[in-house]
Amino acid sequence: MISPRPAARAALIALMLPLLPGCAGGLAPARPPLTITVPPAWSVTGVAAPDGAATLNRWWLRFDDAILASLVTQALQANTSVRIAQASLRQARALRDVSAALLYPSLNSSASAQRNSTGNTAPVNSFNVSLDAAWELDIFGANRSALRATDATAQASAASLGDVQVSIAAEVALDYITLRGAQLRTTIAETNLASQLDTLQITQWRQQAGLVTVLEAEQARAAAEQTRAQLPLLQTTVEQTRHALSVLTGQPPAALSKLLAAGGPVPQSADDVALGIPAETLRQRPDVRNAEWLVTAAMARVAQAKAARAPDFSLGGSLGLGSFALDTLTSGASVVRALLASVALPLFDGGGLRAQVRAQQAALDNAGVTYEAAILTALKDVEDALIALRNDRLRLASLRNAADAAANASQLARQRFASGLIDFQVVLETQRTQLVTQDSVASSSADLGADHVRLYKALGGGWTADASTPYPIPAEDSNRRWPP
Repeated sequence: MISPRPAARAALIALMLPLLPGCAGGLAPARPPLTITVPPAWSVTGVAAPDGAATLNRWWLRFDDAILASLVTQALQANTSVRIAQASLRQARALRDVSAALLYPSLNSSASAQRNSTGNTAPVNSFNVSLDAAWELDIFGANRSALRATDATAQASAASLGDVQVSIAAEVALDYITLRGAQLRTTIAETNLASQLDTLQITQWRQQAGLVTVLEAEQARAAAEQTRAQLPLLQTTVEQTRHALSVLTGQPPAALSKLLAAGGPVPQSADDVALGIPAETLRQRPDVRNAEWLVTAAMARVAQAKAARAPDFSLGGSLGLGSFALDTLTSGASVVRALLASVALPLFDGGGLRAQVRAQQAALDNAGVTYEAAILTALKDVEDALIALRNDRLRLASLRNAADAAANASQLARQRFASGLIDFQVVLETQRTQLVTQDSVASSSADLGADHVRLYKALGGGWTADASTPYPIPAEDSNRRWPP
């Protein structure tokens, strides 16, 4: 081991001392300003039960539909977007382990055998076996900051996986509700078509008897054909939605055609939706957690960039055996030892390291604004879902009353027309009103079910954060609080 001379050591310390305060001061991460004030309560009241009356974890079970529950479960396991997010999470966690390994010494082994000869001299053999160790002393925290950044990135990736799961579960439920709604509308159109064909038959009989003209018969035929024309459009919706559900569950487009061939009721959720305070909702939204973790990662990268301007200390050493013959390789005389301590200090780089700090600071500002945008989007999603849920409930109740009245009016009109008591125009108008109101009830019922799905999604339902992953408030930024 070779020690530096006292004069050289003193000169090195004198050179480093002016730099230490500035380098140490650069370790404090910046804190992006959070200017959003989260409201204490939602503006729409009386729509959902407060204080978490029901769990949001597996909200699709609250629709009491076995096929829907099966499709969502399968999609969360086999959907390609979910599998991509899972692979990204595994990659992020592996990169985190790579950063963690830089904090520890490295140890390598090597062995070599060599045979040399020059001119007419006899060949000379040499054998070497060695262990080499190296350790970068992370005095100014560059590697620790890199570890914090990759760890936060891994946590953000886990939240991103949760966001994909929430989106996929909601998309499956929305498509399934659309499918059942389209099937119900098809049934309504077929039933009304049958009624209109009966009316057409009666009109043709009355025409033959000279009680009505060709005009009434053609009007009845036009009404029936208009209703018949709706069936191909509804069937297109049914088939395309089946295809979408098949792909969402990781299957070919026609895989679910047999399972979903028969119609079924439009699924509706129970009304006691778990609705907490806005701040609580933000904590359970995976996209908000993802944005928070990305802010944490950006803060760590700022600290890493600042630490890169500090001196870099490292220790190295080797222990080996060297000999000209194998039989003497293990003798004490063949032991070779070396120990090295080094320091590297960036003196001039054209401003590259300072520019890197500015770049990471800008990335931090970007992450902070993105975080605020995620909060605003989350608040808007919940408010929009609550308003839609409230108004669609009122609309559906009125449409059901209208549909009942229209059905009664249509039946009475047909009876009176068959008896010759009313004009045919009354029959056409009542049948058209009956079809429109019944179709609107089916559509509104599907809209109401979709409103529940969107509310569950807006509340962050459909995923569970890892219990070992606490809500991200990094140690070096513990003064920063979630918006009140």
